[in-house]
Amino acid sequence: MKKFTAISLALVLALGSLTACGSTQEPADTSSSSAAASTESAAESTEAASTEAVSAEDAVDPANWTEYDNLISQIKTTTDYVEREALMHQAEDMIMETGAILPLYYYNDIYMQKSDVTNIYSNLYGFKYFMFAEAPETTLRINLASEPDTLDPALNSSVDGACMIVNSFSGLFTYDADGNVQPDLAADYTVSEDGLTYTVNLVPGLVWSDGSELNANDFVYSWNRAVNPQTAADYSYMFDVIAANEDGTLKVTASEDGQSLTIELDSPCAYFLDLLAFPAYYPVKQSEVEAAADWETNPGAWCQEAGFVTNGAYTISSWTHDQTIIMTKNPNYHRADEVKVETIEVMLSADDTAIYAAYNADNLDFIDTVPNDEIQSLLDNPEFYIVDNLGTYYVSFNVNSDLFADKTPAQANAMRRAFALLVDRDYIAENIGQTGQEPANTFIPTGMSDGHGGIFKENDDAYTYPDAEDVGYFNPSYSEENVAEAIALLESAGYVFDDNGMLSAETPITFEYLTNDGTGHVAVAEALQQDFAAIGIDMTIQTVDWNVFLDERKAGNYDIARNGWLADFNDPINMLEMWTTDSGNNDCQFGR
Repeated sequence: MKKFTAISLALVLALGSLTACGSTQEPADTSSSSAAASTESAAESTEAASTEAVSAEDAVDPANWTEYDNLISQIKTTTDYVEREALMHQAEDMIMETGAILPLYYYNDIYMQKSDVTNIYSNLYGFKYFMFAEAPETTLRINLASEPDTLDPALNSSVDGACMIVNSFSGLFTYDADGNVQPDLAADYTVSEDGLTYTVNLVPGLVWSDGSELNANDFVYSWNRAVNPQTAADYSYMFDVIAANEDGTLKVTASEDGQSLTIELDSPCAYFLDLLAFPAYYPVKQSEVEAAADWETNPGAWCQEAGFVTNGAYTISSWTHDQTIIMTKNPNYHRADEVKVETIEVMLSADDTAIYAAYNADNLDFIDTVPNDEIQSLLDNPEFYIVDNLGTYYVSFNVNSDLFADKTPAQANAMRRAFALLVDRDYIAENIGQTGQEPANTFIPTGMSDGHGGIFKENDDAYTYPDAEDVGYFNPSYSEENVAEAIALLESAGYVFDDNGMLSAETPITFEYLTNDGTGHVAVAEALQQDFAAIGIDMTIQTVDWNVFLDERKAGNYDIARNGWLADFNDPINMLEMWTTDSGNNDCQFGR
């Protein structure tokens, strides 16, 4: 399979072929979005070229994903940062050519916080830090989402779970209120001249919440547990930057006294401190993990009920599943003297109407969602916050869905790319999102670093996006021209349309759209449903609970699903490495 370079992408776009496609966050209300049938002449103008392009031998095949996997490995090991950026563009070109990712808009975040509560902060990656909050009472009452999927730092891959984890566990590094990486359990560190060896000295006297000693050996255990295939951690790939021994364990060693950690990398990593601040790198206590009777087959069993050992600002003292989590201040936290709030009561719910009502009744001090139809009235409310995020709200296609079963790779890619052209993103951003979201035409979001001092989503001398004018893979605004091209792509994939641009009953397209609860997510689904229906595509909406949604999407038990990814650190590799064949976050099922 030939590499799908920027040059070939631009050529295919000119021919009329290329258009394109972990979070609980949702937009905001709803109803219809515009979509009109294209003119016959517009469709005819692109049909021949599109048919020719999608039958090309060099079409990216999402079932044959070795080249992509190798490309990601190459990106992670190159020391030439200009070449690295070029390779990352090539990787995004490949996933966008498959059409399996349909970007809708680039994230921002909203929440509400009572005016008498201070010192809560968040970062670009959606983490909320409550441990240094100040409130009139010693109890803070919050809502983040419904029942968390897991609170195991190695196993979690959701934003709400991460918010719980960063307030109950601590790592070597953390983020401050300005979004900067700062030492946490690390007293200091040194880096070798070649950038390959980090030596981290721990803060003296660290202990777990049960009072037992915490030392460098706990990090050695925890990180090797995270990469052990038996653990099946979604984020195991985030440890690929660390060199490995022949037996697959990491080249990480603790000093004899347990007070320092030596880490050997495969190649220099500019974002390694960000990794050390990420929850997957947090320590867990071995005896606690392995005390669970079924820990070898159910690695997260140890933290499914209240009372498990942590090392952060709070412990989970009570957990009434699907109702409430009580977090209690950990007196053994190494910064316990800075923690003012003694108890955090977490309401577990995804019912944004009930959550908003509880906030207005003064039963909650902080909420991470509001009903869509309330957003306009809240824009000038000083308790309503809109903060920056670095990520993309998108739709993912299961490339193994029966929807594409009788298609060649080129036809399936064209079919998925056609869906992207039918979407009215401006409507979704303005009427559902309502907080200034930018319509998306790439997967890697606006503002992300290129890894060597610039911005990735820009045209420059080294790389120009296929749609140079719109700096992306297609024009994100709805238009009749986009619809015409979508019809041509679908015709090239074997679908028949009548003279009015409507899909013929002899070649129907019917599928189910999977989403979790939330008025915003459902509103987006309904907008897509109407956009697709405008040319005769039949989409039904299935709404399921958060935990079920995560499991079904991860297992590939869906056709098309709502999705979102908030970056874990500010580098495009984080948006790209999740799509390798073996990644636990590969919801599109590439290579499987």
